[in-house]
Amino acid sequence: MDKRYFSDKLVEWYEPNKRNLPWRETKDPYKIWLSEVILQQTRVIQGLPYYLKFVEKFPDVKALAAASEQEILRLWQGLGYYTRARNLHQCAKDVVALHDSSFPNTYQALRKLRGIGDYTAAAIASFSFKEKVAVVDGNVFRVLSRVFGIEKQINSLEGKKAFTLLANDLISGKNPDLHNQAIMEFGALQCTPKNPGCSDCIFTRRCFAANNNMQHLFPIKAKAKESKKRYFYYFVIQKGKSLLMKKRQEKDIWHGLFDFMLVEKPGPTGIVRLVDQLNAITRVNIPPKSVRISSQYKHTLSHQTIYSKFIMVTDYPENLIKEPFEFYSAKKISALPKPVLISRFLSDYQLL
Repeated sequence: MDKRYFSDKLVEWYEPNKRNLPWRETKDPYKIWLSEVILQQTRVIQGLPYYLKFVEKFPDVKALAAASEQEILRLWQGLGYYTRARNLHQCAKDVVALHDSSFPNTYQALRKLRGIGDYTAAAIASFSFKEKVAVVDGNVFRVLSRVFGIEKQINSLEGKKAFTLLANDLISGKNPDLHNQAIMEFGALQCTPKNPGCSDCIFTRRCFAANNNMQHLFPIKAKAKESKKRYFYYFVIQKGKSLLMKKRQEKDIWHGLFDFMLVEKPGPTGIVRLVDQLNAITRVNIPPKSVRISSQYKHTLSHQTIYSKFIMVTDYPENLIKEPFEFYSAKKISALPKPVLISRFLSDYQLL
């Protein structure tokens, strides 16, 4: 297929079909960067409210850089992949300190910033500065693999290299920003993962997958590793309406967020054994009958599944409380950044 034909048809389709999204109404690299980081591994319908909250709270990169990490994590709460939020914060600081509060205007320079990978750098460079560099995301993989019949695995180094080369060969030199927006939107709305709109597709007659009834086979992806199962048992120590919490410092999920005293087990564990372990750790004697235990919560992350229960304890010697644990009032807890799992429990048991 002629590359100019491909790009022209995409842009022609895009103009009447695109969604009205706020980051498309600006060339401001800060707002474009913010939207791209938020939308990584997040659907537009979920990410849009977060984008609007961030822009309102931090209207420019200086404001974001000046915020505390706790403010950033609290506003990010619910989006997951919290490393993105910490990289977002550090990147803002670097832009202010190293680039006089202005984002670099080339792909190569943007790529050197913390947390900005190939895709995000290409998006900022093309959308803000009209640099001819292709974005390659899940939507682009799907469109290119189906239209051109590319059988390379998209999560292999060889596959990523092949798709990137093709995407950069196809991109328009005149309107790289529109081309990139168009191919991503086409994948999101027309060439969807399931039930793509082939009957009225602009490429139907030229599409390898459509002509061979192979839409469901593309893109080709190596199987992911089996999700790891983890069993979390939280001890919720109560003092009146205050709860004992700590900031997670481990090099693990949810770093920098707040949760309760935690015991992790290799499998399901009974309440008697759990309370016995709490007594051994803290040298107290809490009878198992004096605690309440929650129903089981299941929380799914990208490569692991958390099965969790909460053991609520009210009769507990306060003099045994040591750092990093601290009692927080309901008002303070509501302002703390917390994993969604913790927020669900607090809401379900009306502890906020």
